[in-house]
Amino acid sequence: MENVTEGAWESLPVPLHPRVLGALRELGFPRMTPVQSATIPLFMKNKDVAAEAVTGSGKTLAFVIPALEILLRREEKLKKRQVGAIIITPTRELAIQIDEVLSHFTKHFPQLSQILWIGGRNPGEDVERFKQHGGNIIVATPGRLEDMFRRKAEGLDLASCVRSLDVLVLDEADRLLDMGFEASINTILEFLPKQRRTGLFSATQTQEVENLVRAGLRNPVRISVKEKGVAASSTRKTPSRLENFYMVCKADEKFNQLVHFLRNHKQEKHLVFFSTCACVEYYGKALEVLVSGVQVLCIHGKMKHKRNKIFLDFRKLHSGILVCTDVMARGIDIPEVHWVLQYDPPSIASAFVHRCGRTARIGHGGSALVFLLPMEESYTNFLAINQKCPLQEMSVQKNVANLLPDLKAMALADRAVFEKGMRAFVSHVQAYAKHECNLIFRLKDLDFASLARGFALLKMPKMPELRGKQFPEFVPVDINTDTIPFKDKIREKQRQKLLEQQIKEKAENEGKRKFIKNKAWSKQKAKKERKKKMSAKRKKEEGSDIEDEDMEELLNDTRLLKKLKKGKITEEEFEKELLISSKGTMKTADLGVSDLEDEC
Repeated sequence: MENVTEGAWESLPVPLHPRVLGALRELGFPRMTPVQSATIPLFMKNKDVAAEAVTGSGKTLAFVIPALEILLRREEKLKKRQVGAIIITPTRELAIQIDEVLSHFTKHFPQLSQILWIGGRNPGEDVERFKQHGGNIIVATPGRLEDMFRRKAEGLDLASCVRSLDVLVLDEADRLLDMGFEASINTILEFLPKQRRTGLFSATQTQEVENLVRAGLRNPVRISVKEKGVAASSTRKTPSRLENFYMVCKADEKFNQLVHFLRNHKQEKHLVFFSTCACVEYYGKALEVLVSGVQVLCIHGKMKHKRNKIFLDFRKLHSGILVCTDVMARGIDIPEVHWVLQYDPPSIASAFVHRCGRTARIGHGGSALVFLLPMEESYTNFLAINQKCPLQEMSVQKNVANLLPDLKAMALADRAVFEKGMRAFVSHVQAYAKHECNLIFRLKDLDFASLARGFALLKMPKMPELRGKQFPEFVPVDINTDTIPFKDKIREKQRQKLLEQQIKEKAENEGKRKFIKNKAWSKQKAKKERKKKMSAKRKKEEGSDIEDEDMEELLNDTRLLKKLKKGKITEEEFEKELLISSKGTMKTADLGVSDLEDEC
């Protein structure tokens, strides 16, 4: 079904509950979007659906409303611990968002309970919450939901609770599989009843999604919805009201261009995407200091408990900057995002479209800008062909202040900033090397000196990718970076304590080495004798004419040495046997354990 137009909620063939219509008016949705017009009637008529629609097209309501209506129409009302609907989504931020939308409706229906199961929370508390309050509708991430099926010992028999299931929704199905949740999804499906309605929603249809459709849906109706006014033959993957730009600048100009842009758009709301968690930590801290008068928040996948609060806080802001990784690229609906800025192009081309889709949502306008290095400019042609995503060039901004010295000064004043910068650089290079479009993003073409200047590094880090390379265009600071202190006094005190311990251990180790060097002359001589014997053994193996008797003595010595190393004999027993095997000579009798260890 393509080119479905918008329609009034009252025009649905199966009328909605009056309180559902009231909640829709409260949320400010007077009419259906195309994906909602196409999906809701089919879902409510007990059809399985596999829906594909561009990001920001209103897919959440397309499954929340029919799920509610199906449960409200049940002949036998759900008990507290009976699960009627499960909505699975790839990230905790998206799960929180769906749970929030759902709560706008369930507050009008006290007979329906909902529960949110996501990572970053105590699973034991989730079990207790379900046992006390129930959960007729579960919104969950795959890992946490799978874990809940295994908590029978804690008094939660979820497998029994889901026997009453009417509706299963897999949201952002392509992303679910991209993130490696396929095994978890398959495990979950084994627990669920076959007699159910299943909805699968995604922005793109991949072969993996097709396999999931075949495995989890029964004779599904396939829905591919285009925006109104978009030709049926078009395969455009971004909203029609999105303006997409790119800017070409050198690696050591990119940060200055970003800050200049953000300073000139302070009253707006922005997402700034970086390639790695370490880059978010480093540049997020820099933007907090260098873009004054604007709230700057950071979020990435390695955060645990803070992520949920940061996400909710940013959603409430009227203006601000969220520095993030691709954890925020899919399905997230943040109100009134004006610009999506991609400081680093994503490693997977499809993520480019999803990042841009955080703006220009559900009929609103929005803009996106990606920063490219001169050698990466052909990426725009690749996106136009591969992702059906044309971009227009934005000129480099003039009269831009050079803020890299300020960033260097921050690193010199605080070791935490210095270390964050080094980690960010290393992680960026490693991510660059793994780019999917490696014909354009080639590590060997990267100007490491310019990149290091763009990161405001004080010195080049030691890493395999830089081994054997010289960087005359990069000038490191003329100080010993080991002397840079942490601004946090507690951390600096711990660091100094650790340094003292390392110096002490080094001195002790040097003392031990000196002791070994000053060992008795007889032991030094014995060591030379052993080297001669080992050399003779090698010659024998290569076909030399060493005497059999000497070879036998060598083999005996080797066997004894192995026994000593394994603790099967003591040092005294070893020396005694060695003395016998060497026919009473003193050539090897004075060998000690430390010498033998040096030889082996």
